[in-house]
Amino acid sequence: MAEKKLKFNTKAIHGGQTPDKAYGAVMPPIYQTSTYAQTTPGGHQGYEYSRSNNPTRAALERAVASIENGNFGLAFASGLAAIDAVVKLLQPGDEVISTNDLYGGSYRLFKKVFEHYGIKFHFIDMQDCETIGGYVNENTKLIWVETPTNPMMNIIDIKGVSKIAREHKLLLAVDNTFATPFLQTPLDLGADIVMHSATKYLGGHSDVVLGVLVVNDKRLADRLYFIQNASGAICGPMDSFLVLRGIKTLHVRMQRHCENGKAIARFLEDHDKIEKVYWPGLESHPNHHVAKTQMNDFGGMISFVIEGNRYEDAVRIVERLKIFTLAESLGGVESLAGHPASMTHASIPKAEREKSGIVDALIRLSVGIEDVNDLIEDLRQAIA
Repeated sequence: MAEKKLKFNTKAIHGGQTPDKAYGAVMPPIYQTSTYAQTTPGGHQGYEYSRSNNPTRAALERAVASIENGNFGLAFASGLAAIDAVVKLLQPGDEVISTNDLYGGSYRLFKKVFEHYGIKFHFIDMQDCETIGGYVNENTKLIWVETPTNPMMNIIDIKGVSKIAREHKLLLAVDNTFATPFLQTPLDLGADIVMHSATKYLGGHSDVVLGVLVVNDKRLADRLYFIQNASGAICGPMDSFLVLRGIKTLHVRMQRHCENGKAIARFLEDHDKIEKVYWPGLESHPNHHVAKTQMNDFGGMISFVIEGNRYEDAVRIVERLKIFTLAESLGGVESLAGHPASMTHASIPKAEREKSGIVDALIRLSVGIEDVNDLIEDLRQAIA
């Protein structure tokens, strides 16, 4: 059976993978080597130096491409290293249109690093994708989308944005970290590039930092591979192995993340001390109808605002949690809680944060795969 016809649960385990040629190992071995023997100058078995290529990393890149329904995967030292490679496709004078509700690390990279090299960024509300057209000009080269966004869980219509990108011959890149390919496959919806912080759901166990890109077009893949090799921000073989192992259980983990996320979102929505809940599966979500068309389920990421919008109330709640761990990051099997204004999004100026809804009383949850009743009771006692 052709691999692209396989169901997701099968591809998560087998996609892009074959038994190791040396001894038939079912899991790709960890090739912990920097260099490879050559029989004559340039005569090798496909590998010569591990910055350029490594068998364990190559196995991960094939696996990620498979689950994203893409042709080419590239693995990097972190999600930000992957984003860095995409922006290096541009040159001084080019412009990028991005979401106004954006992961703080992405915003910092765009504003504090690449703006110094003459690249201009527009951060806009893309919940109505028709607003994008007003920012396109002859210098625009890239649209950068997160959906669901971090931390406001805004949903952006990937098909709608891809239509605009095609009309203006722009690249469209989608950060698919929150959704994962279990919930949506942006390449199928018209994106040119998919990015993941594989540190999160793909790895799934809070034990590795890694980023990936997936594309369909070979010319684009070759350009990104050149940047990857020239810049050297590659991941190591052990990290590649850990993410490969994580991908093999992605489907079963995501099912539980979604189930638990739904129950906790409903609990928070019914709580009299919670002012607002942000989860795309709720009918009250402004783009719930879009989420239903482009996602298979709604994930385990939830944000909510405490009644009264007081910083000290939000801090008190996250400090009182016992099963949820107060920590950066997301997407692991364990539940995490964060305070975006002082943690993940602290690098964004307060006025800019609050314009997109990241107020002082906002709490973000990464709902894990523990027993959901224990998680609800933990939230209940912390909020009480």
